[in-house]
Amino acid sequence: MVDLSEYLPILLFLGVALVLSSAFVFLPMIAARFTGAHQPTPEKLTEYECGFPAFEDSRSQFDVRFYLVAILFIIFDLEAAFLYPWAVTVFDLGWAAWISMMIFIGELALGLAYAWKVGALDWE
Repeated sequence: MVDLSEYLPILLFLGVALVLSSAFVFLPMIAARFTGAHQPTPEKLTEYECGFPAFEDSRSQFDVRFYLVAILFIIFDLEAAFLYPWAVTVFDLGWAAWISMMIFIGELALGLAYAWKVGALDWE
């Protein structure tokens, strides 16, 4: 039978996290109402993107190149995330780990060559 008292620290942690996160969200709003900082004006209610008013519909579609660059960044960022721990322990892991990492880097190099060939890295 499971002793439910073992879950008490987890429940306390979740309760404290819920109270703190709620306080960080709602207390600034309440303080703004009481201090007079909440005085909406047309300037405060406009969208702020980069310092000037929007000139197009905010629901317009993005160019697919933004997504391609983001996907390529994630792929090579993951490569770095896998490469650093491997580099630290490569001498303890043996030849199997070295060969598997070379296969992994080779696959990523093929992906980079393909992206380069089809022009995914060219920006017009």
